[in-house]
Amino acid sequence: MGTLSPIHWIIIAVIVLLLFGGRGKLSGLMGDAAKGVKAFRDGLKDDAHPAPVAPATQPLPPVEPEKDPIIR
Repeated sequence: MGTLSPIHWIIIAVIVLLLFGGRGKLSGLMGDAAKGVKAFRDGLKDDAHPAPVAPATQPLPPVEPEKDPIIR
């Protein structure tokens, strides 16, 4: 019961060929996924160069705290 007969191997081979062989839908999807991963990696490589730093702006003027009258 633990071994596969030749007919089982033929059925497995046919299923594998249908899923991954030729110009099947699954092989097309896997190709598209591979292109997406490659584009993602290329995008990460482009981010390695830091963006140019914007010129420094003037600091905000100091804010004086408001003085609340003490009500007794």
